[in-house]
Amino acid sequence: MVADPVVAAVDRIRTRRVHAGRIADRLFHGVTGGFALLVLSLLAAVLVSLAIGAAPAFRQAGFGFFISTAWDPVSNDFGALVPIFGTVVTAVIALVLAVPISFGIALFLTQLAPPWLSRPVSTAIELLAAVPSIIYGMWGLFVFAPFYAATVQPAAQSLLGDSPWVGALFQGPPLGIGMSTAGIILAIMIIPFITAIMRDVFMTVPPKLKESAYALGCTTWEVTTAVVLPYTRAGTAGGIMLGLGRALGETMAVTFVIGNAHDLSAALFMPGTTISSTIANEFTEAYGGTYSAALLALGLTLFLITVIVLALARLMLLRLERQSGGRRHV
Repeated sequence: MVADPVVAAVDRIRTRRVHAGRIADRLFHGVTGGFALLVLSLLAAVLVSLAIGAAPAFRQAGFGFFISTAWDPVSNDFGALVPIFGTVVTAVIALVLAVPISFGIALFLTQLAPPWLSRPVSTAIELLAAVPSIIYGMWGLFVFAPFYAATVQPAAQSLLGDSPWVGALFQGPPLGIGMSTAGIILAIMIIPFITAIMRDVFMTVPPKLKESAYALGCTTWEVTTAVVLPYTRAGTAGGIMLGLGRALGETMAVTFVIGNAHDLSAALFMPGTTISSTIANEFTEAYGGTYSAALLALGLTLFLITVIVLALARLMLLRLERQSGGRRHV
């Protein structure tokens, strides 16, 4: 009977702790849920503000805004086809160049390189990712573009310029600036990002899996292709899509080297423009409601393109997870 008050007190304390814990859980759930709703609210606010600002341009041109090549501020005739084309082309060039290089660097650092080499190289890659984009643009304009015009472009034109199918891609004077130059600079910029993500993803492979494969007599190539890549393919695809998002939205570096010409051309050596470079070049000079609305419509277009790309990336990752039997890989 002496212990009954003690037990009762302990029960009361335990009940209060459980009650306080439930209150804390509800508070934590509400705060974190509020943060998530804040992100969605900001996203919706950006979308709505862009749509309202772009409304005059859409009312004037309608769907033709997306398929028109015109860009004449004097006559208020605007079209988004040339910037959209330049944005897509430069991003595709960047991915075609950056993905294999990033893939090879990440595999070398995680599967082949000794620690005394992989650590400084990994640090150098992270430092390259921190370099401001304007530095890449200045380097591309003053260093890479003259070299590209004097060596690579003439060689490519003499080798492939007369080809029946791909020759049209290598026409034009060797100016050094153009869509191909912008794509190459973008590739150099996104290589550190994709490489760093791939490296971190490859390092998450459990050592037991690789050691088991080596114990069975597999070579490094077989371990890489049969163990590392299947285990990390979802994370690898995510890293590539993040690099694509960076390439689509890059502004200053592209503005320096693309030439900023509203001309639609299949030749990669010819100057062009992208959505972000057009906005950066002309927003301060925009006068009149239609001109500003056209630039806001370009911003809305880039927003939608980015959302579509990220949505497709998410669908692809979900499909990869289903194909892997429901296992959640990094």
